[in-house]
Amino acid sequence: MAGIKRHLMLWGTGKPGAELSATGSATVVLENPDHLSTLLGSDLVGPHSVVFAPGHTPDAGIPDGPVVAGYEGSLSEPGLECSLGTDFYLQIQNYGVSAYMSVVGPTLIRVADDMDRDAYLADADQARQEGTFPDFLTNPVIQLADLPALGAGPAGDGPRCRLYADQDGVLSTTPGGARLGVLGEDTLEQLDTRWLLDAAAADGGPAAERPWLGRYLAAVSAIRDLRARGLVADVRVSGFGGRLNAAAASVPAAAADTADALLPLLLWSGEDAFVHDPASGRTFGLDPVAAGLAEVLLVAGSVEAGASYADRAGLEQVAAYFEDAGVTLRSAELVTAGH
Repeated sequence: MAGIKRHLMLWGTGKPGAELSATGSATVVLENPDHLSTLLGSDLVGPHSVVFAPGHTPDAGIPDGPVVAGYEGSLSEPGLECSLGTDFYLQIQNYGVSAYMSVVGPTLIRVADDMDRDAYLADADQARQEGTFPDFLTNPVIQLADLPALGAGPAGDGPRCRLYADQDGVLSTTPGGARLGVLGEDTLEQLDTRWLLDAAAADGGPAAERPWLGRYLAAVSAIRDLRARGLVADVRVSGFGGRLNAAAASVPAAAADTADALLPLLLWSGEDAFVHDPASGRTFGLDPVAAGLAEVLLVAGSVEAGASYADRAGLEQVAAYFEDAGVTLRSAELVTAGH
């Protein structure tokens, strides 16, 4: 069941992580149970796919075919609930009302219309300017749906990662997503080609005007992770409303500190400080001195750029510590260039 739930949440959020194979989409959600046989007879699924079908019973499917899991309710309609068996219930909510709703369990929040989008961007702007993140959004049981459309970028998305078939069999990557084809008429290669063309022609979405949105979403995830561990409260994030220390505040920020969603984040609460690595999901606790040096590295982009603002030997020591742990406190561009 844990693997099934993981596939469901990866499908809902659009996060990379599901195992991809040469055949079939990693996760497919059907809205209409009558479409199951057509799906199983297509190349949209393979041996490693997970299919969610309404009311499905465990003995359905084909030999050596995908896992087919049943669900009740809806995975597309905000305000409704989806259940897997009797021990997992997932609430579906609109973004705009979520701040006023009580959280009773795992919840997937959709930015479903213009009002939701405006509320999402207003919250992101407030976090960027003032350092205040929405409390409901950093709750450990909350997940935002369709992160690629909210500024996280297309990496990990696409029909080979996830598919959705509505009541009429129209295929997209997600409810409300662009039409890619029709179940029973189009192959996975055709869907993939159309998705790539759509992505190339897109205007960049909300991240076109706010290139830091991917970093904002990474910060939300980092705070959520700390809250899930019960480690801290009132978490601040470097670059969102301020810096931890004066040295970092005086450094002209490298572009990566604004736009690189995979660059580690420095977080703090009182005397506790942490570096969170979005790529691996790991979080490291730091003492105040090391935290200040790490912040300079993250803001400046390299030891060389940061040495004018902090002790070079200390910067090298902190950088080496994280390098040994498999985490780089520099942008991918600088690492590639050998700086």
